Amino acid sequence: MKKVILFIFIAFISTNAQLIELGQARGAFLDIGVGPRIPVGDFSDFQNIGAGFSATFSYTDNSIYPVFAYSSINYQHHSGLQDLYKKTNYTSLSTNVFTFNSGIKYFFNPLINNIVILMPVVDIGASFGYFEKLHQFKIDSGMRNYTEDTTYFGFQIGTGVSMFLMDIIGYYNYYHNNQFLSLDLKVRIPVYILL
Repeated sequence: MKKVILFIFIAFISTNAQLIELGQARGAFLDIGVGPRIPVGDFSDFQNIGAGFSATFSYTDNSIYPVFAYSSINYQHHSGLQDLYKKTNYTSLSTNVFTFNSGIKYFFNPLINNIVILMPVVDIGASFGYFEKLHQFKIDSGMRNYTEDTTYFGFQIGTGVSMFLMDIIGYYNYYHNNQFLSLDLKVRIPVYILL
C-alpha cells in the first residue's frame, strides 16, 4: 500500500511540477468517466468484458496549451467466462483492477467549430496497476479458494474526440499478461480557471 501511495504522490507532483512558472491563463479540471473494459490477449482467455470508472485531474495553462497534464485513478471489475466454469473446477473467477495513470493529453484543432466544438484528441500515459483476482473452486474439487494480488507497471495510449466538456476516448492499456481495451465517456468539470 505504501508503494501505491508513493506512486500517486509522485504522479501528482510530476503532473503539476511546472506550477512554479505559470502562464497568464490557466485551468484545472476534474474528469469523471465510465465505460466498458474489454480484455485482450491472455487476459481474455479467462475474463469477461467488464465495466470501469475513472476520475482524472488535469491542468493546463497558456504556456503549454493545447497540452493538458493529468493524473487519474481508475477502477474496473471483470467476471470469469462461462466456458471456464464448464471446463474447469472454478465456480468463480473475478478480477478487480485499480490503476493509477499520469501523462499528457493533446487537443488538435477543431474539426467542427460552428454549433459545437469537436476536436480530435490523443492521450499517452504511464500506468501502475493493482490486480486482485479471487479464485473460487467447486467444493468437491479438493482445491482451496485463494486471492491473488499482483502489481504491474504499464502504459496507455488513447485517441478520440472531444467537445471539451465531454470526451469519447478509446484506450489500449498494456500490463504484462493483462492487456485490455477501454472506451470512456468522460464529463469534464472546471475546478479552477483564471483568464
